[in-house]
Amino acid sequence: MDDCIFCKIIKGDIPSYTVYEDDDVKAFLDITQVTPGHTLLVPKKHVADIFEYDETLAAAVFSKLPKIAKAIKAINGDIQGMNIVNNNGQVAYQSVFHSHIHLIPRYSSEDDFSMKFGDNSAVYGETQYEDVQKAIKANLKA
Repeated sequence: MDDCIFCKIIKGDIPSYTVYEDDDVKAFLDITQVTPGHTLLVPKKHVADIFEYDETLAAAVFSKLPKIAKAIKAINGDIQGMNIVNNNGQVAYQSVFHSHIHLIPRYSSEDDFSMKFGDNSAVYGETQYEDVQKAIKANLKA
């Protein structure tokens, strides 16, 4: 896409600090560096979000995660963990609409990054869980 910042980075029109690249993906340092080593993994094929992936593209992109994560972890003995985040849609905090995966090294619980998972289990009973389970299963494609 002509106006996509990640497509421009992939084509080399915008410089980046590339850490990995092959025929299918490009991984480069996120300019914000939420924590040192914060990296983005993007498919070279323009897809807006996970809902536009097929199995082949998913395999090509997601299979690179362990390799890149291990390389990031190896740069610093202080890395204690890593958040791997893929936001899909504006309501899910996606700000660039070219699919991308954040690899965010975690040095401590005091890093400049947080996630909050609410606990709504008190409003779910067996019937509600089963209804959601059945709805998802009914929509799975072979």
